[in-house]
Amino acid sequence: MPPLHSQTYPLTQEQAEKLLALLRQRGFAFVEKPYSLYSATKEKLNITVYEKGPKVLLQGRGLEDFIAFVMEPEILGEARLGYEEVHDPELFAPHFGIDESGKGDLFGPLVIAGVYVNGDLARHLRDAGVRDSKGIGTDKKIRELAQVIRHSGAPSEIIVIGPEKYNQLYAKIGNLNRLLAWGHARIIENLCGRVPSCPRALSDKFADARVLQKALLENGRKIQLDQRTKAESDYAVAAASILAREGFIDWLDKHGKELGITFAKGVSAKVKGGATEVIAMYGAGMLSKVAKMHFKTAGEILATFKQP
Repeated sequence: MPPLHSQTYPLTQEQAEKLLALLRQRGFAFVEKPYSLYSATKEKLNITVYEKGPKVLLQGRGLEDFIAFVMEPEILGEARLGYEEVHDPELFAPHFGIDESGKGDLFGPLVIAGVYVNGDLARHLRDAGVRDSKGIGTDKKIRELAQVIRHSGAPSEIIVIGPEKYNQLYAKIGNLNRLLAWGHARIIENLCGRVPSCPRALSDKFADARVLQKALLENGRKIQLDQRTKAESDYAVAAASILAREGFIDWLDKHGKELGITFAKGVSAKVKGGATEVIAMYGAGMLSKVAKMHFKTAGEILATFKQP
C-alpha cells in the first residue's frame, strides 16, 4: 500500500473528548476551523474533529505512527489501519455510493453524483486518498481527486440542477428531502443502466428511506437501498461527494466570471453581499437564476430592495 496521506474515523462524543485531552497533553497547538469541534497541529501532523458525526480527519507527517501507536490503542481501542477489509467488508463489496453538494448554499446548483465500486476500485480510490469532500480544504484538491476518480475507470453519474431548474422543481415538489430523493433516484437509475448487476446503493441518511424508494423507477426498484449516517466514510460515497463538489464549484466559477461577481459558498454576510450585488447590477429577476429562492436569506435580500 502506498504511504498514507490522510485517514478519517467516526468517533463517539466520549472518544472526541478523550482525543482532545490527549492532544492537549501532547502539546498540540489548536487553531480555529469551520464546522469543527476542534483542530490541532504539531510537527506537520494535522488533526481535525468535525461536528458532523463527530468524525476525525488526520493528515500530514507521521500519520501512520500516530494512528498505530496513539489513535488506535488509546482512542479507538482496536487496530483498524490496514484491516479495513476485515472490519468493513461492505466497503469493498460491489455497490453504488450517492452524495450531493450545494443543498446548504444560497448560490449555485444542487449537484448529485453517484459512483460504482467493487473491491479493486475501492482499494484504488482508498490508496489515492479519496475521502469525504467536506474534509478537503481546497478547490484545487477537489479537482485533483475528481480527476483521479474519473481516470480510475469507476462508472459515475452526475446531475447538476441549476438554480432556475431547482427553483421550479422546489415549487412543484415543495420539500427539499423529496427533491433530494428525486435526484438520488435518477442517479441510481442511470447507474443501474451502466452496471445492471450491482446489488445495492448507499447514501447518507437524509429522509425516510420510503421517500427514496418511491422515487425509484423500474431498474432502481430491484436494488437494495441503504441509508446511514456517516456514509461518507464509504469510498464510493466519498468519491460521489468529490464529484458533486467539483460540479458545484465549477458552476460557481463559470457563472461568477460571466456576471463579474464572486459567488461565495454557504449562507453568510459575504453571501448576502453578493446577492445584493447581483440585484444592484442585474435586477431582482436575476437572483432566481443564481440562487435558491426558498432560502430565508433570499427573501430578506429582496425585501431590502422593495420600495416603501
